[in-house]
Amino acid sequence: MGPKADQLRTELRELVKEHVPEHFLGAFTDDPADLETAQNFCRILAERDLLCLAWPKEFGGGGASVWEQTVVREEMWAHHEPRGAQYMGVNWVGPIIMRHGTPEQQRKHLPPIARGEVIWCQGFSEPEAGSDLASLRTTARRDGDGWLVSGQKIWTSYATMAQWCFLLARTSRGERKQQGLTIFLVPMDDPAIQVRPIRAMLGPHHLNEVFFDDLRVTEADVLGKVGEGWSIVQDVLAFERVGIARYARCERLLAAAPTVLGDRWDDLPAELRTRWMRMLTHCRRARLMAYRVISLQAGGQVQPGDAAAYRIAVTKLDQDSAEVLMDIAAEVSHDDPGAKWFLGEVEDHWRYSQASTVSSGSIEMQRILLSRSMLAGAK
Repeated sequence: MGPKADQLRTELRELVKEHVPEHFLGAFTDDPADLETAQNFCRILAERDLLCLAWPKEFGGGGASVWEQTVVREEMWAHHEPRGAQYMGVNWVGPIIMRHGTPEQQRKHLPPIARGEVIWCQGFSEPEAGSDLASLRTTARRDGDGWLVSGQKIWTSYATMAQWCFLLARTSRGERKQQGLTIFLVPMDDPAIQVRPIRAMLGPHHLNEVFFDDLRVTEADVLGKVGEGWSIVQDVLAFERVGIARYARCERLLAAAPTVLGDRWDDLPAELRTRWMRMLTHCRRARLMAYRVISLQAGGQVQPGDAAAYRIAVTKLDQDSAEVLMDIAAEVSHDDPGAKWFLGEVEDHWRYSQASTVSSGSIEMQRILLSRSMLAGAK
C-alpha cells in the first residue's frame, strides 16, 4: 500500500505495544480490566484521529482513504481487536447512519462513535430467524405517534455493555417477507429491554438474548424510511462482512510459528509444514479478495456475491488455520515462557473460529448468495 501505510502500521503497532498488555486476548473476558483497556485504547486512537480514520472530517473522522482505514482494521484484528466492540460502530453503524440517517441522527450518534465513547449492538437474529433474517417475528405496532416493539433477539453480541441497539423489526406485512421491515435506533437502558447473557466457549459478554416488552419508539428513532429497512440491511451486511480483517490474525500467528518453535521447527512432520504453507497462501488470497471488495465498495459497485465470496474464503481460513495452529502448538513446550503468548492466542483463535462460519450470515447462505450472483452474471 506504499510508505504512508507502512508508517501507519508502525504507529499502530507502537501504540498497541505501549497501551495494550502483552497477554491481552480481547475485551470480553471475566476480567473487567480488559474492557477498560479497550475503551481507553479507543480514546487514545480517537485523540490521534485514528479510530475513524476514513470518516469525513465533518463527522469527526480523519478524512483519510479507505485503504488507510483498512490498515487500521488489519492491525487491530491481528492484535486481538483492542478497540473491543467499537469496530461495530466504526465499520458499519457510523457509515450506515451517514448514508441513511437524518441530520439530527447524524449529529446525535456520529460524534460519540468517533470519540470512542459509545458501544453499539445489533438486534437482528432471532430464535427462528437467523440466516433467514427476513422471517423475523419482532414487531413494532402503531401506537399514537409512535410504535410499541415486542419480541426477542438472540446471539446479540455485546448487549450487556452496549448503550445503543441497531434494531430490525416488522412494522407491516407485504407480498414478500423482506417488505415491511424497519430499522430503529434505540437506547439499551430503556426498562422495556431485558438482556440475558448466553454462556459459551467464546467466553462471557459475547452472546446474549434480548427481550423487548412494549418498547416505545418514535419517528425520531427510525433510520431511513418506514417499511424499507431491508435495503439498509443489505448495506449493513456488505460493510460488516468485509469490515473484519480475520486474515490478519491468521497470518500473524502462522508467521510467528517458526520463530516460536526455533530449532524444533525443522523437526515437524513435512505434512504439517505443508499445511502451514498452504494456510499462509490462503491468507494472501483472502487479503486480496478483501482488497477487491473494498475497492468495489469505495466505487459503489459492490454486489452481494462479492462480499459473499470473501466471507466464504475468510471464514474457512479462520477454521482451517486454527486446526493447523493447534497442531503446531502441540509441539511447543509449555515450560517455555517465551511461548506463553503464542499458546494463549492460538487457543483463543481456535475457540473463536468455531463460530466463524455461522456469524454474520452462515457460510451456507453465503454460498447461496454467491451462486445467485454467478447465475445472474451468466445470463
